[in-house]
This record gives sequence, C-alpha cells and structure tokens, in this order.
Amino acid sequence: MPLYNEENMRALFGGYRVGTAEDLDSPDYLRIVRTRRRQLGQMTIALDTETAKRRIPDSTYQISRKYDGEFTMLIYKDGECCILNPGKTVRAGAPFMAEAADLLKKAGVKFALFGGEFYVRRTDEHKKKDGKATRVHDIVRIGRKPTSDEDLGQLCFAAFNIYDLDGVDLSMTYDHALEKMRELFKDGDRVHPVDTVIGENAKAVLQKFNEWAVDEGEEGVVARSETAGVFKVKPKHNLDLAVIGFTESTDDREGMLHDMLLAVVRDDGTFQIVSRVGGGFSDEQRREILDKLKKRVVESDFHEVNSARVAYQMVEPGLVIELQCLDMVSMTSRGNPIDKMVLAWNADENRWEGLRRLPLASIISPQFIRFRDDKTANKDDVRLSQLTDIVTIPDIDRVAEEIKLPISEIIKRSVGVKELRGAQMVRKIVAWKTNKEEASKDFPAYVLQLTDFSPNRKDPLQYEMRVSSSKEQILGFFEEWEKKYFKKGWEVQE
Repeated sequence: MPLYNEENMRALFGGYRVGTAEDLDSPDYLRIVRTRRRQLGQMTIALDTETAKRRIPDSTYQISRKYDGEFTMLIYKDGECCILNPGKTVRAGAPFMAEAADLLKKAGVKFALFGGEFYVRRTDEHKKKDGKATRVHDIVRIGRKPTSDEDLGQLCFAAFNIYDLDGVDLSMTYDHALEKMRELFKDGDRVHPVDTVIGENAKAVLQKFNEWAVDEGEEGVVARSETAGVFKVKPKHNLDLAVIGFTESTDDREGMLHDMLLAVVRDDGTFQIVSRVGGGFSDEQRREILDKLKKRVVESDFHEVNSARVAYQMVEPGLVIELQCLDMVSMTSRGNPIDKMVLAWNADENRWEGLRRLPLASIISPQFIRFRDDKTANKDDVRLSQLTDIVTIPDIDRVAEEIKLPISEIIKRSVGVKELRGAQMVRKIVAWKTNKEEASKDFPAYVLQLTDFSPNRKDPLQYEMRVSSSKEQILGFFEEWEKKYFKKGWEVQE
C-alpha cells in the first residue's frame, strides 16, 4: 500500500502536493507526531540569553543549532517519503524528500520516522535584507504556495531525533540517534542532521548562541544534557497563545483589527487570560484577521475591555498565535501577585463562562509573529509552563474549577425574526443576572446583550451590550431595545 494517496492531495507546483493526515496509509502517524511534539515541549525549558546565564547549570551538553522552521516528522516507507506536522498537514514531492528517500533506500532502511525542523534555506540576498539565516515566515510563504523550482529547492529538513528506525526507537539515547543520523545523511544536502557540537559547560552553550544566533542569524540553540535536561536559548521570549477575543479599530481604521485577547491553557483545561496584542500586524493582516475572527464570535458571561474601553468580542477557542515579548513579570512593584481571569469553555452551549482570577504574569511589549497552524488551543500546545519556565508564579497549582463562581440566571429574553429579500434576519435580546457580583469585582450584577444577525449585511453578526447594578435599570434598557429593534415586520417571541 502506498505511503500516501497522491490523488487526494492538492497539487501546488510540479510534483509538490499538500494534503491531510487522512491521506496517509495509517492513522498512527498523526498520533505519533502529536505525542512527540507534546513530549518535546514538556521536556524543553525555553530561555532568553539573560535568563540562560542564571538558569543553565554546568554540565556536558550536545549543543544544536535552532532553525527557525516548523516542527515536522519525516516519514519514510519502502522508498517513499513525506512529512507531517501536528496540525495534520502532509507534504510530499519536494526535492529534499526525494533526496531523503534515496539516502535511506541506499542504507537499506525499510521504515523510519525522524523528528526535525522543516525550514527554508534562504538565499544570500534574503540574508542580507534582515540578517536571518532561516525565517519561519518563509515556510508560510513557500511551503504553502511555491511558485518555482527555485522555491522548492529551498525547502529543507534538519533532523534532530529518530523516533523509529526499522522498529527501533532511538529518541531516548540521543548520542546514538545523532550518530545514526550523521551516518544516514552524511551525503545529504537539503536533508541533514542538525549542526551539533559538544560543550563542556554552560558557558559553551552561550558561546554557541552568540556564534549561531547573534553572528549567523539563526533562531537560537538547543542544549541537551543527560543530567541537566534540555534547554532552548533564543534572543527573546516566544510564546504560543490561544486567541479568545478581539476588538475592531474605530474611525478611519474601521474594518481593521485593533487587538486580540490571548490566553494560556491551564492543566485543568481552563483558559487564563495572559495578554492582549495589538502590534506586529500590517494593515492587510488587520483586515484579513478581523474577517477571520468575526466568523468565530460566540457568547460569553465574562466581558473584558481594551485600553480604549472597547469590549472584546469573544471567539470560540482553536486558533493559536505566536508572539514575541521582551520580558514577563509575575509580581507588581509592591510585591503582589498579578491576577488574571480564568475562563471555562462550555462546548455544549458554545459560550465562555467566567470562573475567577488567579495569579499569572504580565507580558512586556508583546508583538504578533504569526498564526501557528500546526498547533491548537490545548494544554500542551499553549501550555502554562511557557510562563513558569521563566518566572515564578505563586499558587500556580490551584484548580480554577474548584472555586467556580455561581451560574448566571436569565431573567428576560426576546427573539425576533423578519424576512427581507428572501433572507431571514434574527435579533435576540437577553438580560441576565450574573450572580457573581459579590464573589468577584470582575462581574456586574446585570448584563443586557443584543445579538443581531442579517445575512444581507457586510458584517452579518453584530453585538451590543449594557451592564448595570440595578435590575430595574437593566429591565428598563430591555424595554427600550424592544421598541427600538422590534418595529414593524418583526415576529417576536419571548
């Protein structure tokens, strides 16, 4: 049976094709790549250079070059080769895959799984522009839509571990795996093992960082020690965070994203707000991302506002972005913990539910880098330890569900429908008592929300909201909205 079903995959250029994990001959590959990605994240401590000076203990290290690419598993079976990432994307037909298949076949290998970085080998011209030897944005550009043989020729794979070699797992004996990768790919060009050297102490790790990251423009270094663990050293902190909300710009920038609300996923599966990001986007990205997020809007009994006092529209979890920041802190200048809101996603009702605030950290100078299509919003891909590896957070093991706040109670609702030019419009007005105002300062006593859907409008789904500490006042607002929004032609049901 062939390794992948070529007919089901999308042809992009020449023989290069892209598909999904369902196009492979076994469902086990997706489980393996996701498990390995999770294990790698759990065992690796990510540090910037200043933190690395304090945190990396002296030991003997295998120090590897960190390529700015995409975590990927290379699959080889009986002369065929492809790659698969944790986001289910399968790629086949690139020159480096043919090269890998040829080398492994000559070595007598029947089946193999390699962990590695799928990256773009940049031209000298590109390196001169920004000083970067590899750049993940090139994978987004070329890996998804190559337009020439030159583009395909730049795609490369740097192997950093062996998960299976004819039935043998070498991943836990890294020295042996590295030796075997060097043997198998010694004649490789576009496919090769990661550059790795021996370092006798922590100082050697930082020296290689200066050589590879500072001087040559790579992403950083990875240092492995049997006794000290695995460390990833990069120039700044990079975090993968879940997108849970957004706001739109106003006035002359209407129709553009203003900023996004971001969260980490705690070990109990709840989401904790960690930051908002409004920098790092082009105007074109602001338009595209806004359109994308508007299609994911859901209801929430918790509401947050941005620096301009505009309420975030909450979105269903799933999207993950990478951001870069200068630093993070977990205590205020007075030594108090920095509390951030914890939310639960109610999949049955398709809505967010506020729980309570717990200690976390503040991110300093966040900048948007990219969407992480190879990750999803779960406790492994957007894990809390991204922060705890860098800063100490008090009471980090507390379980938010154990201190869940009271459930909200709907006190009045009206739903109206109207036919216009063959399309059905729907308006829903809901007033509820949060029952949380005494337990948490984050909640008003009463909330009123209008949900307005019109398929003929440029922006089909719109929201409006009011809050109050008075039941009488919120019901007064409710009556005003009924008169305003349910005029002639609307069929209303309470």
